[in-house]
Amino acid sequence: MSVFLLQLINGLVQGGIYALIAVGYTMVYGIIQLINFAHGEIFMLGAYFALILVTATPLPFWAAVLLSMVFCAVLGMLIDYIAYRPLRNAPRLSALITAIGVSLTLLNLARMLWSSRQRTFPDDSKPAIFQSKIDLETGEVFNAIPLPDGAILPYTDIFIILLAVVLMFALNRLVHLTKIGKAMRACAQNPVAANLMGIKTNQVISVTFAIGSALGAVAGVMVGLREAIMPTMGYHKGIAAFAAAVLGGIGNITGAMLGGIIIGLAEAFGGGYISGGYKLAFAYVIMIVVILIRPSGLFGKSTAQRA
Repeated sequence: MSVFLLQLINGLVQGGIYALIAVGYTMVYGIIQLINFAHGEIFMLGAYFALILVTATPLPFWAAVLLSMVFCAVLGMLIDYIAYRPLRNAPRLSALITAIGVSLTLLNLARMLWSSRQRTFPDDSKPAIFQSKIDLETGEVFNAIPLPDGAILPYTDIFIILLAVVLMFALNRLVHLTKIGKAMRACAQNPVAANLMGIKTNQVISVTFAIGSALGAVAGVMVGLREAIMPTMGYHKGIAAFAAAVLGGIGNITGAMLGGIIIGLAEAFGGGYISGGYKLAFAYVIMIVVILIRPSGLFGKSTAQRA
């Protein structure tokens, strides 16, 4: 029972992280019909930026997280302004190739700056609640919930799940209840009509990049708390998050959230009960099956191709 519970928790944690990254893909695609492949690298740079702040400055952990969100938001808007905005009216293939180029540029820049060595947040830089351990002499568990068979559930995992839920709920409310959210939905529905109605589409697109990138930064820090930080983390997690966005219906925020959870659970249970070496393959099998049955994804809508 404890093994099942651990895999369930691990799947929800991974799913929450994938959901945070996937909404960045799906929000941008929903408005400008572009797969921003550089989004995974923004997620990676968010983790590195927070790591630098907590190791090279006296800033507390939470301040580093907030500054990392700001950094990634600005970086996302800068990438849009430099690389994507000049190609708004160009063929989609041109923008897609540019996105791949930006992704590779950021990946190799990270390798040049920090090499390929794995890094982690030092224990003294993390809040005490994230430092789970077991006293070998007394068997007392710190900052974790003991489970049967000697397993433990770290508070870190619980926090990541709750944070992902809160951020997803906040994003949903922002999109549906705020003025900028209505502008985003108008641009996604018909950018030409939105522009004619006085909505500044370029500004809305920049805000969309900023929001998605800031959520990616949070996901990067959360991954850094559980796993290693390295230049290729953006590629591996980004591909899984992109699969989640496609599974849920690319362009649909709710679908991206649900797709992230499904991919995370598929990885956890497939890797835990069959083989950990192929855990990502199980996630892709589910995605392929769903797309074969419903090509537009779980929540996507079949629409005519725009001219």
